[in-house]
Formats: sequence, C-alpha cells, structure tokens
Amino acid sequence: MKDGTLILVVEDDPPIRKFLRASLQTQGYRILEVDKGREALSQTASHVPDMIILDLGLPDMDGLTVIQELRQWFSAPIIVVSARGQERAKVEALDVGADDYLTKPFGVGELLARIRVAFRHSVAARNSDDAQTSELEIGSMRIDLSRRKVTIDGRKIHLTPTEYKLVALLAKNAGKVLTHKALLREVWGPGSLTETQYLRVFMANLRRKLEVDPAQPRYLMTEIGVGYRLVDE
Repeated sequence: MKDGTLILVVEDDPPIRKFLRASLQTQGYRILEVDKGREALSQTASHVPDMIILDLGLPDMDGLTVIQELRQWFSAPIIVVSARGQERAKVEALDVGADDYLTKPFGVGELLARIRVAFRHSVAARNSDDAQTSELEIGSMRIDLSRRKVTIDGRKIHLTPTEYKLVALLAKNAGKVLTHKALLREVWGPGSLTETQYLRVFMANLRRKLEVDPAQPRYLMTEIGVGYRLVDE
C-alpha cells in the first residue's frame, strides 16, 4: 500500500516534520503536513488520509483529544509519535484509539516497519468485515477460528477456553499492541479492568505452551507497563 497512499503528519516541530517528510516521500508516500490539532481535524475531514502520524504535544490542543474526536468517525490507522516516554501516555493513546506508539527519537527503519504493520492490520480488519476469516496464520502458528484450534508446526496446542480467547484476540490484532485494559475487557469483561496480575499469569502460561523458549519469546511480546503484542510475521 504505497502508490497514492496519503499520510497526514501532525507535528509542530519543524526538524521532526522535515525528517518524517523525507523518510516517507522516499518510500513513495504522499504527505500532507499540519502543526496544530484543529488543522488536523479539518484536513482529515477534507482529505480523508490513509494514515495519520500524530504528535501528542501540540500547541493548541492535546493529541489525545485529537484522537478521541477522530475516532468518532475516522477508522484508518493512527500512529502516535511523541517525546512523552511515560507508560501512562502510551496506554492512554492506545486506549483512546491509536494503533501504535513511537517514542522520540526513533529511526527510519522502525517508523517504516510500524507503518507497514498498521496498514496490514487495517487491510485485514476490512477483509474480516467483508468475509468471515476462518483461519489465521502467523509464522508457523495457525489458528482455526471455526474449530477453535491452535497448531504450531502442525502440532496441536492444548489451550483452556480463556487462553484460546486471548490468543485469538491477539492474533486478530497481530502486530498491534493491545493494552492490559483492552485485553481484560475483551476476554474477562468490564468488571476485570484492574486485574493485571491475573492477565500476567495467563500470558506466562501461554508462553510456556506456545514458545520454544518462554524467556525469549518469538510470538508473545511484552510492551512493559502497556500491554502485549503478538508478533506479525
């Protein structure tokens, strides 16, 4: 997804904006740039970009508010880039609707990889709306959604119903970090949003079943203080 792909860059720091422009245009993306939150809302409505790269620290309004207003109607990927390295800021951005989060400074390679993953996830989500996907494949892991079966290299993995729900949810969002709150809400319900230790126990059990070396996981990655990500291969 490149030719004609429009990315809106919302960034008030000219050197960072220049870096993003050069990095993205070299890859064939079309770029639209603004430096304020209100402009971001207006330009998104006018041009409907394929992706937004958004700084949280804008001069006229908080980036979290921008995401909240956009998510009332805008479904394309939003990647947050910010100097706010605190875990709470990452969690808040993801919980209000961001697809991913990069902390400044970051390299071109990491930025482009996150963009590719976000686009792949967006396409997969649209496809699943059009046709019910019955099987997901990530590396050597296969998840048969109709039969609720997980295999790795053809070997069946025996999971409890809750473990299966966790794996299926992460797989449907492969490459995207899901916050503790999002996982707890979707798997255990809204009454369990503070039970992060409960979630940690289940993820440890899953790693023992899915990973060759649970201490060096290939599939289930921890985003410290934020949540978990199933690697998109």
